[in-house]
Amino acid sequence: MSAFSAIGEQREIEQEEYTPGIEPQPTWCPGCGDFGVLKALKGALPEAGRTPDETLTVTGIGCSGKLNSYFNSYGFHTIHGRALPVARAAKLANPGLEVIAAGGDGDGYGIGGNHFMHTARENHDFTYIVFNNEIFGLTKGQTSPTSPKGHKSKTQPHGSAKEPVRPLSLSLNAGASFVARTAAVNPNQAKELIKEAIEHDGFAHIDFLTQCPTWNKDAKQYVPYIDVNENDDYDFDPTNRDEAAAMMRETEEALHEGEVLTGKFYVDEDRPSYQQEKQQIGEMPEEPLAERYFDDSYEWERSADMFIDDHK
Repeated sequence: MSAFSAIGEQREIEQEEYTPGIEPQPTWCPGCGDFGVLKALKGALPEAGRTPDETLTVTGIGCSGKLNSYFNSYGFHTIHGRALPVARAAKLANPGLEVIAAGGDGDGYGIGGNHFMHTARENHDFTYIVFNNEIFGLTKGQTSPTSPKGHKSKTQPHGSAKEPVRPLSLSLNAGASFVARTAAVNPNQAKELIKEAIEHDGFAHIDFLTQCPTWNKDAKQYVPYIDVNENDDYDFDPTNRDEAAAMMRETEEALHEGEVLTGKFYVDEDRPSYQQEKQQIGEMPEEPLAERYFDDSYEWERSADMFIDDHK
């Protein structure tokens, strides 16, 4: 489609640009929901006017961490649970980048849970997609933070005694300004929600339900789904925090009963992002740090200008 890219260039942006020139053979299992995330992301970025050279994907460890191996953009494969600190640093250094952080439910809500909470609290301006299959898939099926109570696995052979994490409510209460849930079985909704998240100024969290046909075969909660923004049975205003909180509680209570409610649950377009607040109080320069360097005379200069001067 024709769109203005983030740097103001108007041209046709094709979905195929996000496929690597030498396309690797995915090691995801046949039927894995992670294919749905990849497809939705490839569809959303061109429609949002973003090109591969303006995009950075930052991933943690797990099956989800392979995303940037199958995706043509700048990529950073971090250690377990640490995608968000890297994404925050990259976005602060270069606000012109479209930063997409991705991780699994164990990576994001367990090992990286502290980073998730504080990134939402500070409202950093990027998109975070959590592949939620309610299991540690890459390490062969251990109970994860979103596994339902009673779930049996190699690590919990008698059934988990723990209540699962409720990621939507956690995200809202921590301070995220955009909270949504979608599912790999609903690629059109997923694409539209990711596009909205990309265009949102602030921390946009998408809990993406991804089926694991190998290690969580008994999970039945991924189909059928209901879009709460399109179904007349669900009357709430996603810009109203109290109504959004009530809708999230209903959604999270119903998930393991086989009723999957998806959609945009909360959005606050008025809350400034962390970057905006830092600029307002004078702690961040208007020029991106990524375009500067510290020279011998201790003066900051734009590296692009210096490069041109050096090569005249």
